[in-house]
Amino acid sequence: MSEHYDFFVIGGGSGGVRAARIAAGHGVKVGIAESNRFGGTCVNVGCVPKKLLAYAADYAAHFEDARGFGWKSGKLSFSWKTLIGNKDAEIKRLNTIYEKILSDSGVTIIKGHARFTGKNTLDIDGRIITADKILIATGGKPFIPNIPGREYISPSNDMFYLPKAPKHVVIIGGGYIGVEFAHIFSGIGARVTILHRGDSLLRGFDHDISASLQDEMSKQKNFDLRLKTDIAKVEKKGTNFIVHTVGGEQIRCDLVLGATGRAPNLDDLSPPVDLTPDGKVKVNRDYQTSQPHIFAVGDVCNALNLTPVALAEAHVLADRLFGNRHRAVDYEFIPTAVFSNPPVSTVGYGEEDARSKGYDVEIYRTSFRPMKHTLSGRDERTMMKLVVDKKTGRVIGAHMVGADAPEIMQGIAIAINAGATKAVFDRTIGIHPSAAEEFVTMRSPVKPKP
Repeated sequence: MSEHYDFFVIGGGSGGVRAARIAAGHGVKVGIAESNRFGGTCVNVGCVPKKLLAYAADYAAHFEDARGFGWKSGKLSFSWKTLIGNKDAEIKRLNTIYEKILSDSGVTIIKGHARFTGKNTLDIDGRIITADKILIATGGKPFIPNIPGREYISPSNDMFYLPKAPKHVVIIGGGYIGVEFAHIFSGIGARVTILHRGDSLLRGFDHDISASLQDEMSKQKNFDLRLKTDIAKVEKKGTNFIVHTVGGEQIRCDLVLGATGRAPNLDDLSPPVDLTPDGKVKVNRDYQTSQPHIFAVGDVCNALNLTPVALAEAHVLADRLFGNRHRAVDYEFIPTAVFSNPPVSTVGYGEEDARSKGYDVEIYRTSFRPMKHTLSGRDERTMMKLVVDKKTGRVIGAHMVGADAPEIMQGIAIAINAGATKAVFDRTIGIHPSAAEEFVTMRSPVKPKP
């Protein structure tokens, strides 16, 4: 005998939990299925544990920098086991909170793997569910390229459960996943080699972000960046691996990390809906699939693999379906960050994107040595950039590479979403001395490149 719901959610990640909770708050009968732990990618194998590990990696530089400020420390040691154990305890705490949020909201929780057996019917490990409306919120998973020896390439999910810290990591890919794990592993003392087929890091970001981050990472010890490098194969030799490049190089390491992107997570779900050429669930602007009663939000259908985007989409959808609230997510000025070393943050258009969309732009850019490093002695520079629409004076893009970039950019994003012009930035008094004040003191546009 089947169970029937007004709304059933497949996937207990950020988007799924938010949609279920909001829908239940509107008084409908809601169920949710999750085959793993609640919280999805972000809580379990994404932004939360990755940032905890990034904090750990930052301490190495903090200890070094302290000497210039008069501090002396004894011999330092690092325990990967302690870090992972403490991280696991925090993630377990968050898993419990997510489940409690659902149960307190009146959502029925079913732990198991869901698959469609009909347009309105799901089989969850033998438990039959029917629903008037169904949401697919199953997120994404790491994509490993199909090259010889791909079985020896570890996905990013595995990095959070390594039994011991690696000594030399080869990272395949120079996107945000690759540079974030490069920060983590180099910070805890491992050698890191990034092999990237492109000619710059962070494809899709403003070119000055890519160039600045590349310059700063190249200054770091135990780090090697090789661009325009394709992988021929990976082989195992005892407890080590050898990565062969198309150019004939052989790089020996004890861990190979595949950081070549993510794919929609539709394993055995068999959704009766249309998919895009790259395998995502195809939706319209109302998150509706080719089946009018089936919806999808988050990474499973969206190119913007960002937790706050999934949360916003889920909330909007649940309000629209059950709360008679018709609103939309604004995708134009979404801030984002990369927790590399140094960190990157951006909101709005990059210079190239703005020009390609027909904007006539002025560019304001500065690069400087942070005040902290006048005493620490560290050779590190911060880059900030504003992209301004000449016609209206509106700031349509802001970009930063440097310490505290994500914290600073959140406030800048509010201003840009509010439509702030360059004149508004100019008349805003800066906080001195701070790096953030540079965003309101850039007065002269840079000369256009010939």
